[in-house]
Amino acid sequence: MRSVRTLLGLALGLSILGAVISAIAALVARSHLASRGGEGDDELDIVTIYDGLTIRSTATALRRVSVLCWYGGGTIDLRDAALDPGGATITLRALFGGIRLVVPAAWPVERSVTAIFGGVGDVRDPSLVAPVGPTLRVRGWAAFGGVAILSDAPDLDTDVVEAAPDLQPAATLS
Repeated sequence: MRSVRTLLGLALGLSILGAVISAIAALVARSHLASRGGEGDDELDIVTIYDGLTIRSTATALRRVSVLCWYGGGTIDLRDAALDPGGATITLRALFGGIRLVVPAAWPVERSVTAIFGGVGDVRDPSLVAPVGPTLRVRGWAAFGGVAILSDAPDLDTDVVEAAPDLQPAATLS
């Protein structure tokens, strides 16, 4: 009985130590890693640590995207982008974070993402995927986080501006 208690205490202590080391490493990495590229660029490096980020790409020949989410999350919206004729590769890494990848419904997507205590899913309608054309290759891993591939994101489509409650509508001229 004593040895079981010792093993459980050791496992708990190592888990806490690992979490503390990971948090410190994320703080150090945050000051050294930066996102590169803009919405029209064909190659992007996206880093989000202890933060959230939404990127909408309008690339004309998307080739490469690298995404790191560490204790954070990100949305990569590619619906306004076009793939390079040779296709594109997205490398995803999520540690205690999540990545939402929004792609056109017709894009063929090859998935090779490993999930460790997390999940990876493509929830698009397979009947809408084009049988030919450039392919988006999604590679990487998610540990204690997840990756979702979808084609609809209503929260990104709304450009609603709410008026402040104390403002009155402008008078109309007759």
